[in-house]
Amino acid sequence: MRIAPPTSSGAQAAPAVFPAGGAGFDGLLQRAREVDWTPWAIVALGALLRLLLLGIKPPHFDEGINGWFVDQMVKSGFYRYDPTNYHGPLHFYILFLFQTLLGRNVWAIRLPVVLASIFSIHLTLKFEPFVGRNISRLAALAMAVSPGFVFYGRYAIHEVWLLLFSLLFILGLLGLWQRGTVKYLWFAGMGLAGMILTKETYIIHLGCAVIAALVTWISHRMNPLTDAKPARQTWTFVDFAMVALAAAAAIVFFYSGTFLNWDGVKGLYETFDAWFKTGSNGNGHEKDWYYWLMLIATYEHPIALGLIVCLFALFIKNLGLRYLAIYGVGVLIAYSIVRYKTPWCIISIIWPFLFLFGAVLLVVPLGYRRIAYACAGIFLCASLGFSIRLNYFRCTTDTEPYVYVQTYNDVWKLTKPLLRLAKRNPTYYQMVGHLIRTSTYPLPWMLGDFTRIGYYEHDNMPDKLDADFLLVQQDKIEEVEGKLHDSYYTEPMTIRPYQDPSKLYLSAKIFSNFFPGRVPDFTGKAAKP
Repeated sequence: MRIAPPTSSGAQAAPAVFPAGGAGFDGLLQRAREVDWTPWAIVALGALLRLLLLGIKPPHFDEGINGWFVDQMVKSGFYRYDPTNYHGPLHFYILFLFQTLLGRNVWAIRLPVVLASIFSIHLTLKFEPFVGRNISRLAALAMAVSPGFVFYGRYAIHEVWLLLFSLLFILGLLGLWQRGTVKYLWFAGMGLAGMILTKETYIIHLGCAVIAALVTWISHRMNPLTDAKPARQTWTFVDFAMVALAAAAAIVFFYSGTFLNWDGVKGLYETFDAWFKTGSNGNGHEKDWYYWLMLIATYEHPIALGLIVCLFALFIKNLGLRYLAIYGVGVLIAYSIVRYKTPWCIISIIWPFLFLFGAVLLVVPLGYRRIAYACAGIFLCASLGFSIRLNYFRCTTDTEPYVYVQTYNDVWKLTKPLLRLAKRNPTYYQMVGHLIRTSTYPLPWMLGDFTRIGYYEHDNMPDKLDADFLLVQQDKIEEVEGKLHDSYYTEPMTIRPYQDPSKLYLSAKIFSNFFPGRVPDFTGKAAKP
């Protein structure tokens, strides 16, 4: 069985430019008709799904942690890289920039990641010269509507940057192999630098990329590719030196805390000692080897079809597709071996299979091509349906495998009244609050503009327990209520899964307008001194 390379229908298309036309409205209409709007429509659909109702879910635990790191950067002036944190510094500097410009809100910390996710769709289209027009567009469309790519493209976490830079890196490698221009040298260099600046798991992607190149060349000796001959490289040693210097400068600049924490540079190699231990132990996030396959079967049906196509990788005559199949399977195996698994990693694992999903068109005989397109359309429509259901109706439902350690909507019971009061009158930022419980994230970031909030863990307690609001862990409620004097509206509140519930107390003096006609639920009986 042989799978032929893309036909002329999959050849590289000329860039979409506005051709010259007549003047006036008729000329403008003529030019618009001659523009290929399909790539723009795919990116626009992806952007709509990622931007719509972006603040519908509360900040995730990790988003709260990342926001807290940004707050520390405001105080110290730089990000102090910790090699045991398993994440590079770039994400924090980007969040710092956006939070400085847009303020402390979920749009500010999620918007840069959303933009990176949208740009990843654009990069997927840029694989057209190496896999064909139809395949690259089907891959981009599948990414645009995928439940996972949309869901984690709306989180302020590192994984989207790893997706973006791994796409850029592999695009650069394929471009160097088949075009040999300096543009692709920059793509490969900046993609690698970006991965190093993002997450320690870059070592997996780098190793798999090298091994995949070797395996692809060996497979070529077994079943020759039609386009395996390396292109003549048109870049010079000076070009290579400039790329290497720019990549090294960016890495040193950010890891050194913008030259204010040179010890951070040592973390480039120190991190792997702790990372290997965590990867083998799991540290509470250990999953079975088939975890990624389970997620794919649950949400990512185009990816599942792409995995099946990988079984025929040796018969694919197109270099780009065969390389992507081998690279993708290698990355999937590597991540399956690592015991520490969190679901958002899936977007940096499965993206090569998007192109293999598009390559289904090459597997099907020409006479059944229309049926293949119809089946692909059904898969994409189903993916869009799953994406809408997950992202807009079940985005905090913890029975969804993708919804992992997600903050419950319960936190709005505290944050919305506080933020409304403070927006109405900034003096309310001086309200006194006591959060008496363990692990209150993401609240420390969400309420970071309130200057008189105390966080008390274990057996710590404030001297005076009465406050404008309190959040008390279940096992501390009896002790706290025995020492309160004032009247409060109370609500049960659970921050996130796997955590003891809490009880929220809102002072009746301040929050009465939020509870019209309601009598305070609790009045302290402790004797006043």
